Amino acid sequence: MKQRAHRVLFWSIAFSGSLLDQAGKYIVFRWLYHDGHGGEWDIFPGVFRIVAQFKTADPNDHLLSPLRTWGGMIQPRVNPGALFSLGVTYAHVANITFALVSSLVVVGMVTWSWRRKSLQDHWLTVALGLILAGTMGNLYDRCVFGGVRDFLYFYWINWPIFNFADCFLVCGAGLLLAKAFWKVPAPEGQADTMSSSAGAAAESK
Repeated sequence: MKQRAHRVLFWSIAFSGSLLDQAGKYIVFRWLYHDGHGGEWDIFPGVFRIVAQFKTADPNDHLLSPLRTWGGMIQPRVNPGALFSLGVTYAHVANITFALVSSLVVVGMVTWSWRRKSLQDHWLTVALGLILAGTMGNLYDRCVFGGVRDFLYFYWINWPIFNFADCFLVCGAGLLLAKAFWKVPAPEGQADTMSSSAGAAAESK
């Protein structure tokens, strides 16, 4: 019964997190579209703002075009690489590479979550649910937009622009790290999954 409850928690976090990420991206980029010129809105003046940047028009001749043009014909500026724009020099190759890594992470975590001895720890379940949510959120962007849409800007320290999915990945990885230092060792078979999932997800942004 406990394992079933943890599995429900895991999938609730994963799906709600990825939906929140996509809802945030679509809403912000439509709200700040401004005829494709983009815009910004200060949440905490001098510290933190929401920004929407755009690049070129979508040709509207692709199966995925309706998903890309809901906010307008001019497409959002995306990051095809990983965190801190790693790999952005080779945009197309980087996006495909990180999309493949993300796909492997998703498949691996989904498969693992249904194993009989998986998801027996509450905090491990939360951590992996957050990592899966962030991975799925950014994977959608890579498949549909050719890169990740970022809009959260902590400009007080000129931090690279990020999104909700990145927050989920960082929080999930942070929980795994905290658990490794302050909690008892994970049951057999979970430690390897924790390490591989966190590492691969972080690389794929």
